Amino acid sequence: MGRLGPDPRTIGLTMRITPLRFIADMNISPLTVAALAADGTEIVRVSSLLPVNASDASILNLAREQGHVVITQDMDFSSLLALGGHSQPSLVTLRLLNTDPEVVTERLRQVLPQIEAALRRGCAVTIEDHAVRIRQLPIR
Repeated sequence: MGRLGPDPRTIGLTMRITPLRFIADMNISPLTVAALAADGTEIVRVSSLLPVNASDASILNLAREQGHVVITQDMDFSSLLALGGHSQPSLVTLRLLNTDPEVVTERLRQVLPQIEAALRRGCAVTIEDHAVRIRQLPIR
């Protein structure tokens, strides 16, 4: 007969979930990156890892290799993910009417915690002013 309750060997053990790591494309303001980093988000600008003129494909490859989620305002990333048939990296694309860094930062602060599980599974997220769309990767 099976035992009821938790396994006594695992009581007191906690699972550590590694935080998501983000890489911000060049069109994301350094002010947004700094504000999110100050909040405790693991985020870097692409220019700290690659040349400022790095191609979108090389940014996606680096993000895939290093386990980063890409944050961008560039629609080309979605096309590259779809054409490549990749299930990683996850992608967050911002399509906001107001791209002021304070507005972008606040919208990311609102949405990122809500989509964390989807980002871990591999998805392409589009964040608009009043909507969020999530597509599982690979995009078909």
